[in-house]
Amino acid sequence: MAIAIYRKYRPKLFEDLIGQELVVQILKNAAKSDKISHAYLFYGPRGTGKTTAARIVAKIANCETRAGDPKFKVKGEPCNKCRACKEIDEGRAIDVAEIDAASNRGIDEIRSLKEGIRLSPTSYRYKVFIIDEAHQLTKFAADALLKILEEPPAHAIFILATTEYEKLSATIVSRTQRFHFRRVPTQAILKKLNQIALAEKIEIDTAALELIATAAEGSFRDAESLFEQVTSLAGGTGLENVEQILGKVGFVRTAALAGYLLDNDLEASLEYLAEINESGFNLVQLNKDLIHYLRRVLTLKFDPQLEEVFKRELTPDEIVEIKKHGEMAKDPDKIINLIKSLIRAYSEMRYSPFTLVPLEIAIIENLKSENRK
Repeated sequence: MAIAIYRKYRPKLFEDLIGQELVVQILKNAAKSDKISHAYLFYGPRGTGKTTAARIVAKIANCETRAGDPKFKVKGEPCNKCRACKEIDEGRAIDVAEIDAASNRGIDEIRSLKEGIRLSPTSYRYKVFIIDEAHQLTKFAADALLKILEEPPAHAIFILATTEYEKLSATIVSRTQRFHFRRVPTQAILKKLNQIALAEKIEIDTAALELIATAAEGSFRDAESLFEQVTSLAGGTGLENVEQILGKVGFVRTAALAGYLLDNDLEASLEYLAEINESGFNLVQLNKDLIHYLRRVLTLKFDPQLEEVFKRELTPDEIVEIKKHGEMAKDPDKIINLIKSLIRAYSEMRYSPFTLVPLEIAIIENLKSENRK
């Protein structure tokens, strides 16, 4: 049975985590100086490497060669060769427990955890408890966990991971070292997907990869899953096929529609929108992409220095296209009004059985008034 791509290419070293440079630097420095905390809190959007980083911390804490390896003081990475590192990578380490708080959220589970903590590690230096989706613990379970974190045994390390940091108890948060995992930049995802495609000897259009990277919305795990879905289906991996599979239009189509809107071409805008609708694409997602596109056009027009920020998400050719549309828009108020109308349409489209209508009305209202002038 083939290994899923996200498992096959899961990072085994801190340096392999993409888009989390600050987190990686701090954790590696702590490892090199042997200052491993008894409790960590990794928080941020899904698919950004929180659980993966937790496993790497577990390997570093229990790596059998790090104590006598002079290279460790320089790199701060696990060896990935000793028994402990291999067992943790393979998910069969007795002294490393991964707990899904979404399904094990009650006080009974935490009490069982408390009983297990009292016992010394079976074969490692530390027992490591990775609690995923920690915000889903019940109040009583969270209170019980707090008592453990207040007086942890010397041989235990706790790593809490969550996508909803604000739902955690402030007292639990205060007992941990906190690390924020950012959304992974689109260009970083694209670079990694290119590497995977080369390693797997998969031919796929660059534009198709860009669409996958954008659709992932900062989640590298989602990007890998989408990549595997797209490349496992028959019919080719060209942009049009990938658009059909994802139900999402690429940058080129979004830019084309934006161009018609900024050029006040009502007829071309409605015809192009009808064509996209007939092709079966998700219009709610299209509107969302269009809002983001016009936002970039507007903000880059007022602050050209934002180009450096956009380079993390867009290719050089895409930035050139956005600049071109910024030059077309002589009146910034027009873009502002259009974005406001599209946002209202977006809210209506999400709950309407007629998703096309609010978007058409928003376009007609804005371009009709412009054409009357």
